[in-house]
Amino acid sequence: MSFRNRISLRDAMRGIVEEPLLPMVPKRFDYIGNVAVISIPPELEAYKKSIASKLLSMRGNTRAVLNKVSKLEGEHRVADFEFLIGETTETIHRENGYTYKLDVKKVFFNPRLYSERRRVASKIKSGENIIIPFAGVGPFVLPAAGKGAKVYAIEINPNACACLQENIRINRLEGQITVIQDDFENLFHMFNSAKTSEGLVNTTFSSLHVCLNPEEAKDENFQIPENGFDRAIVPTPYGMDHFLGKISKLVRKEGYIHFYTFKAESQIPVLIDEYKKMGLEVELYRRTGNVAPGISRWVFDLKKIGLKEESVETVGNK
Repeated sequence: MSFRNRISLRDAMRGIVEEPLLPMVPKRFDYIGNVAVISIPPELEAYKKSIASKLLSMRGNTRAVLNKVSKLEGEHRVADFEFLIGETTETIHRENGYTYKLDVKKVFFNPRLYSERRRVASKIKSGENIIIPFAGVGPFVLPAAGKGAKVYAIEINPNACACLQENIRINRLEGQITVIQDDFENLFHMFNSAKTSEGLVNTTFSSLHVCLNPEEAKDENFQIPENGFDRAIVPTPYGMDHFLGKISKLVRKEGYIHFYTFKAESQIPVLIDEYKKMGLEVELYRRTGNVAPGISRWVFDLKKIGLKEESVETVGNK
């Protein structure tokens, strides 16, 4: 999880980093398993090794320290890292009773959302059919399956799919989760073609890339629920709010959507109004972290009460 110490890193670097540069020492950093990840500004180039050593000493089981040198890029949502200490980016991360095996350089994983993932899992009932696009290595997927849900996890990054399939095995959740390696945009068009005026039909797709294990993926039949999914969990990447309109079409009436978006607080009232026009009732919304000056990640717990087709493509494009 994101690690907070009694003494901050900035305080710990006092006397090492020159006083005028001390405010540039990052306040936040993450531990993913035994790998520490930090973003050190260029002004502190001369102090990178000292900062890495301090991070190493602040948590005893740390084996590597990485400097994040780019933002998340590409459809696989991965960043570039510089090794400061250590030789491997593979690690085992434990969160909320589940174990995740992953490679920090090859997949996206945000340890700061551990309490939010626990909150969402607490709402899931056994027997639900749940769809989770942008599934990553499974931090929303495994807890949902652990509650007895049948989960359809969609992820385009083949490395993340391989990790997720391995994590399913490690956590003994085989049979509860179907992992589909594909772009959700493509998948949506397939689902939408099976939709009638009465809703989704009980359709079997034979051309989906269903991952069976870390070494093998092949086409296998995949059947969507007759009336739609009971719940969708959508950890949306930045700037992709249009997926809410698409995912809502796949959720049954009275079903739930947990939707994540990046917005300024001033945008929230307008967003709530747009969701209502889409036939989505806002049961809860809350900030789940700051990502840039004035911009936060927000989660909306939405209940589908009736869809207005003319509005579904417009939300989030403001």
